[in-house]
Amino acid sequence: MIPTPEIDLTSLAPVLVLSVFSMMVLVFDLFAGRNKSGLVFISLTGLLMAAISAFAKQDLPVYSFDGAYVVDNLSVFFTCIFCLSSALAILLSIEYNRRERIKMGEYYALILFCTVGMIVLASSTDLIMIFLGIEIVSICLYVLAGIRRYDPHSNEAALKYFLLGAFATGFLLYGMALLYGTTGSTKLVKIAQLLNSGEVFSQPMMLMGVVLLVIGFGFKVASVPFHMWAPDVYEGAPTPITAFMAVGPKAAAFAAFFRVFAEGIPELAPSWNMILSIVAVITMFVGNLGAIMQTNIKRLLAFSSVSHVGYILIAIIAKNSLGSASLLFYMLAYAFMIFGAFGVVILLGRDGDENLDIQNYSGLGFKHPVLAMSMSIFLLSLGGLPPLAGFVAKFYIFQAALKEGFVILVVLAVLNSAISFYYYLKVIVYMYMKEPVQEFRLSLTPITMLVIGIGVLGTLELGIFPDPIISLAKP
Repeated sequence: MIPTPEIDLTSLAPVLVLSVFSMMVLVFDLFAGRNKSGLVFISLTGLLMAAISAFAKQDLPVYSFDGAYVVDNLSVFFTCIFCLSSALAILLSIEYNRRERIKMGEYYALILFCTVGMIVLASSTDLIMIFLGIEIVSICLYVLAGIRRYDPHSNEAALKYFLLGAFATGFLLYGMALLYGTTGSTKLVKIAQLLNSGEVFSQPMMLMGVVLLVIGFGFKVASVPFHMWAPDVYEGAPTPITAFMAVGPKAAAFAAFFRVFAEGIPELAPSWNMILSIVAVITMFVGNLGAIMQTNIKRLLAFSSVSHVGYILIAIIAKNSLGSASLLFYMLAYAFMIFGAFGVVILLGRDGDENLDIQNYSGLGFKHPVLAMSMSIFLLSLGGLPPLAGFVAKFYIFQAALKEGFVILVVLAVLNSAISFYYYLKVIVYMYMKEPVQEFRLSLTPITMLVIGIGVLGTLELGIFPDPIISLAKP
């Protein structure tokens, strides 16, 4: 007789809360008509309640569902990041959707369902559960990327993302199958124990599974050479969804990446450390050099996002307690920087024209100094200028790597940080040192300005007072 695993619904509280509110959004959409403000309120309420319910469990970590699901410091912190990023995406969408005539209520439901998948992904300690979380997130993002059905760029973004995503999922699933075939288990704790005891059926097959996992996760986080979808999808997707994709789903993929490699197969670290180190270095260089050549602000931020993947991979390579804490801190800081920057991009757009050419930012510092200053703070923080959040986030990651002896990797990462200032400063030069090429006709909507203000405050606060957050992030 197969034993029934213990079902702990309290552990699933954030998932259940968001699932209920997602279905409420779909039901209320039937009666909402063209005014979707009620759906926004329901969505934000659900995200707030999910974030609160993440703290329902005490004395962490707590394992449930026969060890397939865990509530620990990592999953709770990531759940808060997911709820924050989803809330900021919804706030950015209010005026943007009105301007771009996106009137589908399922837009908000998909963001909530995607958040459900992200929480499952960050809390899973079983390969099957991780795959389930990835698929929930991916399906929602495929639809959200192409939700502007009348826009050929959005259609192209969704199709590319779907085709490449399905292809990469095959690699990921094949890698998981090989891990199961060589260990006889899908649970990360059991896999780690078998590796530690040497009871692995086929070491070469195991290593092949690790390589396939690197490919699968590499696509989900947009590391080189699996990054080519990112610039096109980021450019074609609605701008709030672009910001959302750059933070929430990427953070969830990194959470699963960290669990599988640092907790599931740490015994194979000598093998995968070299692979991930090479991927991290190439990702940083390709992302930065690609961004230098861009004239479109969304594509520039897309390549910038690729380069940041290289820095975050260093936290996985370090695989120590400071590495996990620095991963959490980096993703929180990145959320404030990216949503703030894309908030400025949205404000500079117009009806039917998102105004994405960098030249169109010329003279912004004189016409709208507050917006230009905010954008400068986000860009300089992304580059890693002290005392902003981006500098502190990189500092903790580099410190974690140095503790493990990865000196050359840190030196190359610092070099790439210096390179990145070229294209970040290029935008600032246009804003402050170029004559305007067009008249700025901005509608300074209060909600979008609120998101930018939250981004500025978060970027400054995490840069100047990082200790409380890094203390919370440590296991």
